[in-house]
Amino acid sequence: MSKIVKEKDLTCIICPRGCQLHVTVADDGEITVTGQTCARGKKYGETELTHPTRTLTSTVLTADGSMLSVRTSAPIPKEMLFACMDRLNLVVVDHDVDFGDVIIPNILDTGADLIATGAWKRA
Repeated sequence: MSKIVKEKDLTCIICPRGCQLHVTVADDGEITVTGQTCARGKKYGETELTHPTRTLTSTVLTADGSMLSVRTSAPIPKEMLFACMDRLNLVVVDHDVDFGDVIIPNILDTGADLIATGAWKRA
């Protein structure tokens, strides 16, 4: 019989329902998620307990001193958020940017690009 080695209660953030999940990991590696109302909630619970990820949304500085909104093109490991923010603090955009343009490709080898969620034009 398997023994539970890790368990956590979570609120699913995938949709507005906010299902209350209970996630367990057994010593044989089996993950059990209960409380979800959809398959996306099950996947979220599994990922959140084993390898949590987040989409990073922030801003970067432009050459005229204004801020340009940005986000990662895909979720990145949660433990990389602060390192990625440190990298963003070094960015100064000095060229015309349109929505969706890549600002930093493969930021810190996460597999996600930092992309613009707004536009900026040089004066």
